[in-house]
Amino acid sequence: MSATSVLIHLLGEIALLLWGINMVNSGVQRAFGSDLRWILGVGLRTRLRAFLAGVGVTTVLQSSTATALMVASFTAGGAVDVIPALAVMLGANVGTTLIVQVLSFDITLIFPFLIFGGYMAYRRGTSSRTKDLGRVTIGLGLMLLSLHLLSETIHPIESSDVLKSLLAAIAPDPLILVLLAAILAWAAHSSVAALLFIMSLASAGVIDPHSALAMVLGANLGSSLNPLLEGTGGDPVKLRVPFGNLAMRVIGCALALPLIGLLLPNLTMLDPNPARMSANFHTIFNLAVAAIFILPLPWIARLLLRMFPERIRASDPGVPQYLDVDALDTPSVALSNAAREVLRMADTVETMLRGSQDLFHQDDISRVSAISQTDDVVDRLYTAIRRYLSSINHEALSAAEARRLSDILAFAINLEHVGDIIDKNLMELAAKRIRNHLRLPKDSLADIDSMHAKLLEHLQLAASVLMFQDLGSARRLVAEKERFREIERTITQRNLEQLRSGKSTGDTSALQLDIIRDLKRIEAHIAATGHSLLEQSGELKPSRLTS
Repeated sequence: MSATSVLIHLLGEIALLLWGINMVNSGVQRAFGSDLRWILGVGLRTRLRAFLAGVGVTTVLQSSTATALMVASFTAGGAVDVIPALAVMLGANVGTTLIVQVLSFDITLIFPFLIFGGYMAYRRGTSSRTKDLGRVTIGLGLMLLSLHLLSETIHPIESSDVLKSLLAAIAPDPLILVLLAAILAWAAHSSVAALLFIMSLASAGVIDPHSALAMVLGANLGSSLNPLLEGTGGDPVKLRVPFGNLAMRVIGCALALPLIGLLLPNLTMLDPNPARMSANFHTIFNLAVAAIFILPLPWIARLLLRMFPERIRASDPGVPQYLDVDALDTPSVALSNAAREVLRMADTVETMLRGSQDLFHQDDISRVSAISQTDDVVDRLYTAIRRYLSSINHEALSAAEARRLSDILAFAINLEHVGDIIDKNLMELAAKRIRNHLRLPKDSLADIDSMHAKLLEHLQLAASVLMFQDLGSARRLVAEKERFREIERTITQRNLEQLRSGKSTGDTSALQLDIIRDLKRIEAHIAATGHSLLEQSGELKPSRLTS
């Protein structure tokens, strides 16, 4: 086989390996994306739990980079401390070693069954999760197939005098080997792919065990470069965890490289197989790094906070703060970001509601203009959220994530409508009252205040429904909508009676009825947040709750 033919085969086989890893990664995120996000959310409370969460999530995702993106959704804006985030990365590094350990055994006979079984599950599966798991199984089969092909391609190279001379010239300088492996892992965007390639070279005898172990260290370095490079050019906060992970790996490699000669006899006794020896060294190295750095993480975190201070956020409230474009290929992370931005939108709407309530007591015409301008902030946030949600990789969405995307977008739409009602209707009524020097009766103001208070409470309930899927809050929202109708009917009837008896004028009566009407419209938009959850639980009939 010519050198050109070997190179073509190697490129194709490495691409197949990377595609297999990508299929496993995307399939697992589609099937269990929300569950993985929940595991990380629970795990980011203590260092030990964060470490174990990083191990578990990375083992199923087969990508420490994907885990890092999920962690970023919790660390952005200071929602989670840097300490447990670094602990997750230590666990993620150990998680990749478990994958390499499994793939280091001779299990190539399994790949035909995996590909066939995965294909049947994908084609014949009746649920989206079954199809996604079929995709995962196909990906595992393709990974094993690519390893088998790599071994077959590399095997004839063993007898190449040119390659032996080249490697013999490089072998005395382990730093060059570390650099080559780091470049390989960085280019492949996968430490697993780089390590499996190194193991194939070691099994074929192309590189000696000492060189293989040096390249294992390089692969660990290279895989930590990608998250760091993806965080450059933006908020320095994004660099804290990737830089901390890289720094711990650099220190670990600096300590381990001189010890390879001492460790080699013990590793040979543990398992003389070159591929297994490389896998074992990879596991021992990452466990050692985790053991060394898990305790001093608080000091490391303080140093990172000083090195990468938080950038002062834009003073413009209409500028999104959480819509990270780097997370768009990871739906669970992107949806979490969008939900946090929608909560900012809800806070702005709450400010408008409180301001509109005050304007029916005060005669400050300048505040009318200020609240109307605040609606521009709501509109800009809504536009940014809508564009962000439309940019998410919809093919990677599970059924549950697709529903959540729909719920987030629906809540944003309803908030935008509420802002418009306050701006175009309530503010117009407030301005009319001030210009015409109208005074609402005390009982009318009490009714308006009571309805405003309920709206503010219901807005908080709606946010709870969106973020926590709180069924009790959803029930209350829909039930309160019916009570609002009763309140409107009662006030309207009393208003007509006062108008007949001459206790109120036509202008103030019409003003109050218009205000009540608009407040009821706002309540309808807020209450709509509970419909989706109640429909999923089977508790919502076409017009009322079942109980």
